[in-house]
Amino acid sequence: MAEEIKDLIAKIQQEGIKVAEDSSAKIKKEADTLAQKIVADAKAQAKKIIAEANSEAKRLEDSTQASLKQAGRDLLISLRQEINSTLDAIIKTNLRQALSVEELSGIIISLIKSASFSLGTEVIISLSQQDKEKLEKEFLRQLIQESKKQITLKSVDSIDGGFTISFDAGKSIFDFTTLALAEYVSINLRPELAKILQSE
Repeated sequence: MAEEIKDLIAKIQQEGIKVAEDSSAKIKKEADTLAQKIVADAKAQAKKIIAEANSEAKRLEDSTQASLKQAGRDLLISLRQEINSTLDAIIKTNLRQALSVEELSGIIISLIKSASFSLGTEVIISLSQQDKEKLEKEFLRQLIQESKKQITLKSVDSIDGGFTISFDAGKSIFDFTTLALAEYVSINLRPELAKILQSE
């Protein structure tokens, strides 16, 4: 009897060990499977994060490049505007200095002499108050004598240099103000300026 109990205990122990071993193997297998899944998920997640980071880095790089290009374009536009403004100011200043009353008188006499009689005989010259006063004082008599036409001088506040001239009592005018002349000179200089700026 004691021997049977001993055998029974040994059998129970063996079965317990086998069950424990089977259970341990099953748990190990499940743990391995779970570990592999965790590693695979982690790799997939890491791959996704890296792809998103690369995509965001590319987007930021593209955005930065676009911003730099736009800033460069804005700078060039601003620089061109500044150069054109400076050019216009230089042209206007030089034209004002070049168009002294003596020069104005010579230009006006030349225009009146070369004008066709069909344009009319009543000449109206509009200019700044200062130039009007000087022309009246020094050159008006000479203008009338040399042109043999009726000449009226008129001051206009909006003219700061140069003049406008009408041969038909003001119905139509020829504009020789510093503003009109500066615009003409500037239009002709800008292509040359553009060439110079592009060659630098």
